[in-house]
Amino acid sequence: MNINMPEDVSRIIQTLEEAGYEAYAVGGCVRDKVLGREPQDWDITTSARPHEIKRLFKRTIDTGIQHGTVTVMLNHTGYEVTTYRIDGEYEDNRHPNCVEFTDNLRLDLERRDFTINAMAYNDARGLVDEFQGMEDIRSQVIRCVGKPGERFDEDALRMLRAVRFSGQLGFQIEEETRQAIVERAENLKNISAERIRVELTKLLVSKDAGQLREAYCTGMTKVFLPEFDLMMETEQRNPHHIYTVGEHVIRSVEAFNFFFGRYCGVWDASFIPENIRRAAGEFVAQFNEKQHMILCIALLLHDVGKPGTMTVGQDGIGHFYGHQQESEKMASGILKRLTFDNETIATVRRLIRWHDYQYGDSVKSMRKSLAKIGRDLMPMLFMVQFSDILAQNPATFEPKFARVLRAVELWKEVIESGAALELKDLQITGSDVIKLGIKPGPEVGSILKSTLEYVLEDPARNQKEMLLSHAAYLAGFHRMDR
Repeated sequence: MNINMPEDVSRIIQTLEEAGYEAYAVGGCVRDKVLGREPQDWDITTSARPHEIKRLFKRTIDTGIQHGTVTVMLNHTGYEVTTYRIDGEYEDNRHPNCVEFTDNLRLDLERRDFTINAMAYNDARGLVDEFQGMEDIRSQVIRCVGKPGERFDEDALRMLRAVRFSGQLGFQIEEETRQAIVERAENLKNISAERIRVELTKLLVSKDAGQLREAYCTGMTKVFLPEFDLMMETEQRNPHHIYTVGEHVIRSVEAFNFFFGRYCGVWDASFIPENIRRAAGEFVAQFNEKQHMILCIALLLHDVGKPGTMTVGQDGIGHFYGHQQESEKMASGILKRLTFDNETIATVRRLIRWHDYQYGDSVKSMRKSLAKIGRDLMPMLFMVQFSDILAQNPATFEPKFARVLRAVELWKEVIESGAALELKDLQITGSDVIKLGIKPGPEVGSILKSTLEYVLEDPARNQKEMLLSHAAYLAGFHRMDR
């Protein structure tokens, strides 16, 4: 098998080999090339020791030199070059207590997590596949190298990585590997929230985010996201829903990933109306990778408050009054616990707060909605609502889709009109209000907000003289109140 490597990677390998050492591209980059995917990173493994690597290249960074890793800089790009190594005993399900360098490639490959990640390649010797990684790729299986229990005892995060790779590649977890996860899921408590966040995020944006069900079934989410377990166990008992809360939110993530072009799960998407596909396609084309991630997180948590707010009426129907506010509050705590950044937390909170919002059926009501929600959020919010509906009872789809599509039409009309929607859009500023005799402070903001409401009723009012007159009228009341 020939693998086409970047010129710089070939150059690093060749330099090491010409100096008398062995060197290979290794791990995920080899796996991805075999699968026809473009690797995000190229890692290199070598028999050379760190000081020998540093001697051969002009620009290097001591990335993790105690573990044998040196970053070689070529053409403003860094390539991690790591000495063949054997890990010592793991005492905390995270880190080896020591690292021993070796000249034996097989021993280095033997310590890796899964067979599909334990292959190496160079042009001279071709593919080195000591643990049948190619066979598992052909069989579409995630299997540990050696004994699964030992691999997971070394690093408990590998259990969640197994599910993540399953979601990314559409592979199934081999049964012995899966059973070892069930037996050791509790060990995830020893893994940092940051490392768990990275794996969870990669899973949610993958083409089969529904593999999160496997994280639940094997007991992993109970450790790092117990709120999800409660959702999975909560029947909604409502004619609008035919799934548990947990199954509903997973399906909403799957629906969004379908629109994003990344879905390969089991449910049939052919029933999605063409007009919904077109509308969703216009929005999705605007989103970057971070927005994709934020939407997946928001959909996963948009109903997390339902179990705690559920009541059942005398007719046996379940209700979830106030679940939007409770979900927003809980999501904020969960995301902080998992070390998400402030921008993500703030945007997810807003999406959850408004995910059930009813916009009304007029241009005026849409202007007021935009002023309340924020124009920046609307494309993402519409996608949350489309995805949310697709995870409900199909018998209720039609009127719900019609309402959101109508809202999209109204939104486009308002945006195209250029109507004032925020204080900064007004033809007057705080300085103008102060000139009317109002002292700087909260009263100025109150008058500007009232003036914006005045303009939202009729955009034609956004003219400086008219607004000054209105603001003067409001200022008179403020003076009388004093």
